Amino acid sequence: MENLSIADNAPPPQGGQPPMGPGGPAQPPPQLPPQMFTTAAQLLDLTDKKLMLSLRDGRKLIGILRSWDQFANLALQSTTERIFAPQPDAPADQPRGYFADVPHGLFLVRGENVLLLGEIDLDKDDDPPPGYERGELAMVKKLAEERKTLDKAREKRRLKKLTSIGFEGENLGDIV
Repeated sequence: MENLSIADNAPPPQGGQPPMGPGGPAQPPPQLPPQMFTTAAQLLDLTDKKLMLSLRDGRKLIGILRSWDQFANLALQSTTERIFAPQPDAPADQPRGYFADVPHGLFLVRGENVLLLGEIDLDKDDDPPPGYERGELAMVKKLAEERKTLDKAREKRRLKKLTSIGFEGENLGDIV
């Protein structure tokens, strides 16, 4: 393995000529490979850019990444939460669902709660998501809550069926 360092301890060159090594002029110290940086350090390229985050609890946040730490905890400025209310039974000529934005301002996100993040194309920022139409916040919240309730009931029925045929799972404590 190559011995890499950030700084070279060699004295500065004298008289404007590079120091001489065994095979000619000495090579500058090699740069550290990009693999040396942690995942959190890769956020450096995303600092001061507009991002969309998908959190483990299903929320979607849009904001400008202002700061982060070694645990990938994020500080987002001008954050809005985007709520989606899909409607799978909608005809093809109508939108598949609605969305609404809830402004939050400064938002701190614990790194372990980030499921996915990506940079937003500022040229397409004002366009609605494909297949969705902007709706009134109260209506979208109501539709999203109804959908969440239906999904929970379906999941509960599925887990009951699985336990009746002998399977065990991590969420089975909710059923009993």
